[in-house]
Amino acid sequence: MKPNKQAAKIGATVTGADNMPEIREGQTVALLQELHILTRDGKMNQDSRRKLKQVYHLYQFIEPLLKEVLAEKESVSLVDHGAGKSYLGFIIYDLFFKALNDNSHIYGIETREELVARSQELAKQFNFPGMSFLPLSVAESTESKLLPDQIDVVTALHACNTATDDAIHFALKKKAKYMVLVPCCQAEVATVLKKNKAKSLAKSALTEIWRHPIHTREFGSQITNVLRCLQLEAHGYQVNVTELVGWEHSMKNELIIATYKNLPRQRPSERLQEVLETLGLEEMGNRFFTEQVAKQ
Repeated sequence: MKPNKQAAKIGATVTGADNMPEIREGQTVALLQELHILTRDGKMNQDSRRKLKQVYHLYQFIEPLLKEVLAEKESVSLVDHGAGKSYLGFIIYDLFFKALNDNSHIYGIETREELVARSQELAKQFNFPGMSFLPLSVAESTESKLLPDQIDVVTALHACNTATDDAIHFALKKKAKYMVLVPCCQAEVATVLKKNKAKSLAKSALTEIWRHPIHTREFGSQITNVLRCLQLEAHGYQVNVTELVGWEHSMKNELIIATYKNLPRQRPSERLQEVLETLGLEEMGNRFFTEQVAKQ
C-alpha cells in the first residue's frame, strides 16, 4: 500500500486512484502518518489496522448525527471525552468538519497534558482551527468555563470505569442531542455487589448470578451498562445498543447511542429504581440518578 508522492504532502488526501482501500476517500494521509496509523512509507501494521477499523466504524454512526444537527442549526459542536491521542477527533474533523465554513468545533478532553500538547500541535500543523484540547478529567470538564453551555454530540470511546458515567453526566448537563459511548473496564458496580453479597444471598436466589468472583466481575460490567441505558431513558433519551466491531478486534465492544427525544420518563425511572433495589445497589442512586433526583 504505497501512496504517491503527492499524497504524502500535508493536505493531500486519498482518492480512488491511490490504491489505498483501507483508507477512506478524502482522508489526509500525512495526518494518519502523524497519528502513527500509517508509517512514513504508507504501510499499516495489524494494530493500526484494528484501531482504524474501530474509528471508521464509529464514524459511520457519528456522521449521520452531525448531519442531523446541521440540518437544524448553523454549526455543530462535539466533545470527545478521554480523547487520548485524539484518533477519533482528528479523523472526524478531517472527514467532516474540515469542509465546513462555520463555527463548528470539536473539543478533546484528556487528563494527560503531554497528549493534549501534542494534539494542539497537530491541529495547528494541519490548520484545523475548529479543534481545541483541554487537560481536564471528564468530571472537571462538566464544571469548566472553557466549554460552551450546550454541546450537540458527546462521545466517549473506551472511557474506563466511571469515566463513562461522568461523560453521561456531562452530556446531561450540556443538554446534548446525541451521545455515542463505548464503555471500557467497569469495576464500581461489581465492588458494591461484592460488598453486599452476604446480605443479598439471604434475600434472593438471583444472587447466585454473581456469587462467584468471576461472575461478580462479568455481571457487574453487564448491569452497569443496563443501568446507564435506563438512566438515559429516564432523562428522555431513546437508546440503541449494538456492537462496535467484531469480537476479534475488541472484547470491550458495546456501543451505546442515545438520542434526545423528550420521551416519557416515569417508566424507565421506576425500572431503574427497581433494579437498584433488587440487586442491593441502592447506594448507587446518586451515580445513576434520574431527572427527578437531579432537580431535588
